[in-house]
Amino acid sequence: MSEESSGGFRKVSEREIHSGRVVRLTESVFATPDGGRITRDVVHHRGAVAVVAVDSDELVLLRQYRAPVESEVLEIPAGTRDVDGEDPEGTARRELAEEAGLACESLEELGTFFNSAGFCDELTHLFLARGLSAVDRCPDGAEEEQMTVERVSLAEAEAMIDRGEIRDAKTIIGVLLARRRLEG
Repeated sequence: MSEESSGGFRKVSEREIHSGRVVRLTESVFATPDGGRITRDVVHHRGAVAVVAVDSDELVLLRQYRAPVESEVLEIPAGTRDVDGEDPEGTARRELAEEAGLACESLEELGTFFNSAGFCDELTHLFLARGLSAVDRCPDGAEEEQMTVERVSLAEAEAMIDRGEIRDAKTIIGVLLARRRLEG
């Protein structure tokens, strides 16, 4: 990253605290523009994809147990970019099939976003999938085996966001960006 885009901050050291299957945690030291030093815990992540799958006016959602929040969460299909050499579009197509049992004719990137840049470098690529057709689901893990696929209209998804029934950030971002794209 250039000095200009980093606001004059610069990483000077990093010590690994933990390396797991999905994330790596480091204690990182940064030089500040005024010559000081700050230490931050940083979660490093391989990146992810999320897919807003729309069939006519129906949005495909997944109800899945999420251990960190000890609750089921209603969300769009998504997954970690955990296959070496696979581009984001390939990951999106794979996750859509694995989780929702769907293939798509078209896949359009809606944008990218940092999930929580205050402590994590995870970057999510967001896609809009259209022209859906059924394929075999290939759930990965206990949570996906118990996951259910639900369909709601885009308007109802927005109402669910307003009522606090959809609280997942990638889903909220995806619904709002897809609605804007679809409305032209």
